[in-house]
Amino acid sequence: MRVKYLIIGAGPTGLGAADRLRELGQNDFAVLERNPHVGGLSASFTDTAGFTWDLGGHVVFSHFERFDRMLADLLGDEVLRHQRQAWIRMAQTWVPYPFQNNIRRLPPGLVWECVQGLLDVTGNGSNGKRPPAHFREWIDAAFGPGIARLFMLPYNFKVWAHPPESMSHRWIGERVSVVDVARVLKNIILGQDDVSWGPNRTFTFPLFGGTGEIYRRLAARFADRVFLGRETVAVDPVKKTATTADGQDIGYERLLTTMPLDRFVLDVAGRMPDAVRDAAARLKHNGALIAGIGVAGHRPDPKCWMYFPEADCPFYRVTNFHNYSPKNTPDPDGMVPRHRALMTEVSFSGHKPEDQASHLDRAVAGLTASSLLDPGETSRVVSTWEARLDYAYPIPCLERDAALAVIQPALEAMDVFSRGRFGGFKYEVGNMDHSVMQGAQWADRMALGTPETVYRLD
Repeated sequence: MRVKYLIIGAGPTGLGAADRLRELGQNDFAVLERNPHVGGLSASFTDTAGFTWDLGGHVVFSHFERFDRMLADLLGDEVLRHQRQAWIRMAQTWVPYPFQNNIRRLPPGLVWECVQGLLDVTGNGSNGKRPPAHFREWIDAAFGPGIARLFMLPYNFKVWAHPPESMSHRWIGERVSVVDVARVLKNIILGQDDVSWGPNRTFTFPLFGGTGEIYRRLAARFADRVFLGRETVAVDPVKKTATTADGQDIGYERLLTTMPLDRFVLDVAGRMPDAVRDAAARLKHNGALIAGIGVAGHRPDPKCWMYFPEADCPFYRVTNFHNYSPKNTPDPDGMVPRHRALMTEVSFSGHKPEDQASHLDRAVAGLTASSLLDPGETSRVVSTWEARLDYAYPIPCLERDAALAVIQPALEAMDVFSRGRFGGFKYEVGNMDHSVMQGAQWADRMALGTPETVYRLD
């Protein structure tokens, strides 16, 4: 078998690339996917009790008109639109997201600790100060010791599972709300919540099938060129061939790989220069354990998702997945809710090991400790589902940009292009919409010669 364009991975990036090639009339392509399903990290699954689960708390929002059009074409009217309700659990109370804008919800002593820290960093000014050397220094300089101690440091370690001293701060952009001290004080004095910040303050969700329904429908447009259960185990960039686990060799002219970049360089691609291999070894990632807890019985709770910086629970985030769509539960018509679907996320790494064998029990105990389950409700857990992601977030570590500057040009010189959440290894352009657009813009570059703007190395 030989194709002009070979795509490894049927996640958002690979399918976004294939769909754009199809639109451009470039139909000489194939997509290889090692799993028996499409969607990558955006896949969804329905358990034996009838609950549907995502691989983490995905929400669909967009920076791109093309992505919006794609969703409208794929989902039509079978989509739900939500206003974000995100909260932080701390000090036995709930604080609206973003935390730093809503500290008035904390007990008075903690409010003062946060305000005092903000006044300290504001009063010190920035003239003559050197730029932050890493994420920890950025947190301290932006928020002061109070917010850093209570939320930013414990929460970020829970999410990234890497010390903030090992991470760059340059990925932040729209990901973290910086502090306007006057705004914070106004919210405290007037007793008002401030929840409008961020690009995901409104989001959509498929009515049926979870997030993965988007990619099942997308892949159906070119199903004859998507090969499931075909793991790529070797690539020879000189001969321009890829070998699958079942021994098939596939020739190509241009290769798009969306598998983790470090794995591709170190384990799959042959004949890589030592400098490229050394750079790939410097990339870092975490993993995640995802739990779905299906509970019989419903109680009103409008929250979409919640953050947990404290140590009384193992997870960093919980999603009220039943609020995303009533079809995520086994309720027959969804009009009379009879179940809740609670989805938890726990990160792990060498810096933060987690015991998978006890994960579900600890997740249920954490839901009780954080008031999402009443003590007597544990007997009403009717379904548990679990997934392990060995690659959950690409870490924006201090070494990342220098490593990418070595790896990516070397690959492209061999007509190999690595894109996507882990193919590109840039968290700041790793949202679902970014990932689809990385694939679409790669296809435009290959077929039309237009430059990519979402994934850039400069």
